[in-house]
Amino acid sequence: MQPYFFPYLGYYSLIKKTDLFILFDTVQFIRHGWIERNRILKPQDSWQYIAAPLEKFNLGTKIQDVKTRTNEDWQEKIIRQLDHYKKKSPFYHDTLAVIRESLKSEKTSITEINKNILEKTCQYIGLTPKIHIYSEMDLKIEEVTHPGEWALNISKSMGATEYINPTGGVEIFKRKQFDEAGIKLSFMGNNLPPYPQRRPTFENGLSIIDVMMFNSPKDICEMLDNVFFLNE
Repeated sequence: MQPYFFPYLGYYSLIKKTDLFILFDTVQFIRHGWIERNRILKPQDSWQYIAAPLEKFNLGTKIQDVKTRTNEDWQEKIIRQLDHYKKKSPFYHDTLAVIRESLKSEKTSITEINKNILEKTCQYIGLTPKIHIYSEMDLKIEEVTHPGEWALNISKSMGATEYINPTGGVEIFKRKQFDEAGIKLSFMGNNLPPYPQRRPTFENGLSIIDVMMFNSPKDICEMLDNVFFLNE
């Protein structure tokens, strides 16, 4: 998976279900995706973005080469955006401590920042994943001829017996190739339940930050198991 910024709950389900989670950062960075931003509640209704501001980069720049700005205190801006949760969120103080720790990194690489975020939030939830950055792994893989072969060839190089992908990516993979390589290809989806946000309308698909604000680590772990597989 590409390295997401405080991602939604389904991303953590993938982490929990895998033995090794690889942050794929050698492809082109696409602006306005989930790599540098995510969504939390607004004080009254609806949602708002939190974001890591990025240095200017050229079209075609790879994710691994994208850096955050160092001339502004964007980490504290995010902390201030969370202030309104204090009045309604039972786990506000615990969550805020995790967020501060997640944003402490001295790194400017968005990949490394997001890796630190994932590790700190997983630790709080109770997960102990192995998270690797693809550009740092020095893997020797076969030539890739179509997008679905990245996962296939990385899996082959790692000696994997199963590759799990979100259900949204079904069309880019050729199952026959995985079968011939002896690798099980699985597509996992989530049945993510609504949880009390202490407002009339539930905002679905928000950042893990929102989930942590209203749910205990134990409850979050149980949510992560509420999944289904298309091939089962």
